[in-house]
Amino acid sequence: MEQYKQEFIEFMVESDVLKFGDFTLKSGRKSPFFMNAGAYVTGSQLKRLGEYYAKAIHAKYGDDFDVLFGPAYKGIPLAVVTAIAYSELYGKEIRYCSDRKEEKDHGADKGSFLGSSLKDGDRVVMIEDVTTSGKSMEETVPKVKGAADVTIVGLMVSLDRMEVGKGGEKKALDEVKDLYGFDTNAIVDMAEVTEYLYNREIGGRVVIDDTLKAAIDAYYEQYGAKA
Repeated sequence: MEQYKQEFIEFMVESDVLKFGDFTLKSGRKSPFFMNAGAYVTGSQLKRLGEYYAKAIHAKYGDDFDVLFGPAYKGIPLAVVTAIAYSELYGKEIRYCSDRKEEKDHGADKGSFLGSSLKDGDRVVMIEDVTTSGKSMEETVPKVKGAADVTIVGLMVSLDRMEVGKGGEKKALDEVKDLYGFDTNAIVDMAEVTEYLYNREIGGRVVIDDTLKAAIDAYYEQYGAKA
């Protein structure tokens, strides 16, 4: 596993973003783990988060893109911090763009978008926190495609939960790929997280012990993508 992935897994645990225990998700599923990207709140955390996204995007998509698009609301700071990190790590200026939930009808920046406007010929990488159902893409992709003649290169999320999407067989990221025709990736997926944290001490405690590993395995027996 790449070094940045190992560091990112530890970073999620240390930042209290990735938790293990007993959680009820919005879907009603009982899950032995929970991720809350809203727990990245300090300057140093956001700086590191942007760097991990930038490293993953660079590894998967290279430098052949112009815009990072982060859907409102959580995608807005992700796009900003990743654009900054990309400039610092790779010396390439990437524009950021996000949509507005409510269109602004006054001022120089009126319209449906924040940051850079989208232009014909732009190559766009979408950026999100975590995708479990792919529902946000239903709103976001038409907005991006409708703004200009752009190419969506791919989507990068921080964690792939590897659960079945709406179709009940494939994981949500694969459903998004099939539906819209662009590549989908995550900085890490839960298989990598589980493998790395199993019997490993972080902060003086073993994060995933035998009992928790069995609960995670049982969860994926029930809800894991089969295809």
